Amino acid sequence: MKGLILSGGKGTRLYPITYTRAKQLVPVANKPVLFRVIESIRDAGVSEIGIVVGNTAREIKEAVGNGSRWGVQIVYIPQEAPLGLAHAVKISHDFLGNDKFVMFLGDNVIQGGISSLIQDFERHSYNAQIVLKKVSEPQHYGVAELDDHKRIRRLVEKPRKPQSDLALVGIYMFDQNIFKAVNAIKPSWRGELEITDAIQWLVENDYDVHPYVHEGWWIDTGKPIDMLEANNRVLLETKPHVAGYIDRSSDVDALVIVEEGAEIINSVVRGPTIIGRDSRLVNAYVGPFTSIYHNCVLENIEIEHSIVMEQCTLANIPNRIEDSLIGRNVEIRYSPIKPRAYKLTVGDNSKLGLL
Repeated sequence: MKGLILSGGKGTRLYPITYTRAKQLVPVANKPVLFRVIESIRDAGVSEIGIVVGNTAREIKEAVGNGSRWGVQIVYIPQEAPLGLAHAVKISHDFLGNDKFVMFLGDNVIQGGISSLIQDFERHSYNAQIVLKKVSEPQHYGVAELDDHKRIRRLVEKPRKPQSDLALVGIYMFDQNIFKAVNAIKPSWRGELEITDAIQWLVENDYDVHPYVHEGWWIDTGKPIDMLEANNRVLLETKPHVAGYIDRSSDVDALVIVEEGAEIINSVVRGPTIIGRDSRLVNAYVGPFTSIYHNCVLENIEIEHSIVMEQCTLANIPNRIEDSLIGRNVEIRYSPIKPRAYKLTVGDNSKLGLL
């Protein structure tokens, strides 16, 4: 069994964060989403992983390396353009050979991992297994329609009028017959080889495609609100611990993670929250569902339900920051002396709400 992670794409829905960063490397609870995907595949017993990369290949290679930190072997498969998930499978044939494999979108976060799914696939003679999840807005996803016997009848990519609320999660298991399918289909109206069309080809040609409906939570981290929701979910399931320094005048509850080298001075921190390595809080309030990444300084501010990426400085801000996704190396200060002002450096397509 091998693993295939799709980590191309521009991440346009996460602009401006993804102007300068691969969307799969945006951290959730202080760990890049791509790292969580690798760990999930590794924990399922898969040690050979191919990562399909696009324009952000250099950054992903620098962050992930050869996989040795996770005890896996990673190879990189360049995709010339985002030509569809089925195209990614097609160009990965040399790496995958005739082995069964699990394909996992590199920007997805799922509760419970995939170990049981892998075991189920290997125990049975399925040609493919697809993971589905009931969603409230299926028109934004590939959608599966099942018959009365819970078998797949039809798959449709982003239908205008969905006939089902079962979305394809972005986790698939295939045997070598998927290559017959990806070579048989034509590009869609979007100019892409759609994985839904390839799976539909398998269904129509009497291959055994098994639907698995996931009962836990699943987040496609495509938009800022999705990143924050994934952060919430993961923080709730992360075991609190303190490896940094907390002074006596601070009030830090039992649901907080304080990573090595972090300092909390005269501050209040309410969990579930994580304070990253070598970050420093002074006269600050950090509320629930907040992730502060590494090497940040927060002084004289209040913040909650937010993600702050590495090497940020937030200081002397009179109003509380909430529901925010703040990128790397950001500096936000407020000057209380005349002329009073916020001092900001803000990227393209950003959204600010100031009082």
